[in-house]
Amino acid sequence: MLRLGSRALTDRSGSVALTFALSAVVLLGLTGGGIDYARLAARRSQLQNAADAGVLAAGNYLKLAVSTSAAAKSIVVDTVNAQAAPRPESPYALRVDVADDKTSVAATVDETVRLAFGGFVGVPVVKVSVRSTVRVVGKMRLCLLTLDPLAAGTFELEKSAEVTAQDCSLYSNSMSPRGMVGKDSAYARAQTICSAGGFDGARANFAPPPQTGCPPIQDPLRDRAAPPIGDCTSIPPSANSKRATGGNLVDQSATLDPGTYCGGLHITKNASVTLRAGTYVMKDGPLIVDQTAAMAGTDVAFYFTGNKGGLLFDKKTTVSLSAPTTGPMAGLLMMEERTVSDPVDPVALLAGVVDQAVTPLLPSPPTPPPPPTPPPLAATKPMRTYRIISDDARTMLGTLYLPAGRVVIDADKPVADQSAYTVIVAQQVNLYQGPNLYLNANYDATSVPVPKGVGPLSGKLLLSQ
Repeated sequence: MLRLGSRALTDRSGSVALTFALSAVVLLGLTGGGIDYARLAARRSQLQNAADAGVLAAGNYLKLAVSTSAAAKSIVVDTVNAQAAPRPESPYALRVDVADDKTSVAATVDETVRLAFGGFVGVPVVKVSVRSTVRVVGKMRLCLLTLDPLAAGTFELEKSAEVTAQDCSLYSNSMSPRGMVGKDSAYARAQTICSAGGFDGARANFAPPPQTGCPPIQDPLRDRAAPPIGDCTSIPPSANSKRATGGNLVDQSATLDPGTYCGGLHITKNASVTLRAGTYVMKDGPLIVDQTAAMAGTDVAFYFTGNKGGLLFDKKTTVSLSAPTTGPMAGLLMMEERTVSDPVDPVALLAGVVDQAVTPLLPSPPTPPPPPTPPPLAATKPMRTYRIISDDARTMLGTLYLPAGRVVIDADKPVADQSAYTVIVAQQVNLYQGPNLYLNANYDATSVPVPKGVGPLSGKLLLSQ
């Protein structure tokens, strides 16, 4: 009996132990399952957010007229990898599809996740899959593009400088970590702001914050042909108070004809000059408007050649210009020879730094010239200088295409704010002091066409999962 009782007691104890062990396994499975579920939910959310960010970034890029499918795919891959790095123990598969017409981009991420406690319930791994799609409704083209591929500050705003481009894109091709720079209280507003390299602007206010690592895009106007360069044009004798010959110095109010101005054109004192429709070639010399002079022209274009090409609109001048509506320069307000070897700043010419015998149209001015042009942060090649200091350059309607040029704006008042639209494609664009450069997009308000590949148009993104 004792043996039987002992055996019964043993059997009963084993049953309790087994029940306890089974309960512990179940409890561990439930607890571990909860932990695994939380981990899966967090990882799925991370992958979904990364996929959403990737297709949105690619969608903004696709809104540009010069976008490519390959670059859009690269944006998605880089964004997803940056925001949800693949795990060595469970690498994911990422598939990106861009529509042939570049109106949509979709990303699918599949990842097999090994569960920490899934083995207790017979489920060692779980597949996580997310998908995100964005559709581009409408197109948004460029309103500002800087072409320098490597320099810091190719698009730079200092002090209280502003750029207002609410309906279009600001784009820097520079791969430098500081390719786009905003200093002090500088401000830029656009629909999209994109830098092929990085952005340095801790104290600046850029809205939206610049996207970085964007793919460089080709010069959209690289196929535009230069206008013909003819024989030298002379100014009317009445345009110069001293009836000087051998230079294009205008100090009296006059009406000028289009043509090739050898050595450039200098409008000074309080002369008020009207430009007849056509193309004005500045051959081996700058276009300078200084002191209290004024210059106005409708249906006009400027083409700059040579090392002394460039532009200066001084502080107290008045400038109002609109690009041609037809012809080879249609839509182009300014264009330049695509190469330059040893450029000379127009301010230096005005100050008499260059031999006056070489540049007879630029005598020593009766009033001090503007201060020296601030140097760029960096440059990869020589650049002509196009400097706007004028506090009354409010109409500059058309496209400024300056692939070997540096646009420098250090006015105190708005620039181009009364233009229906303004587009800038240049090697660099630098703003100093307190100007507000407006890149408007009021197409319906003008008959001046926007060159193919640039110009702002509205565009929206629709995201679905």
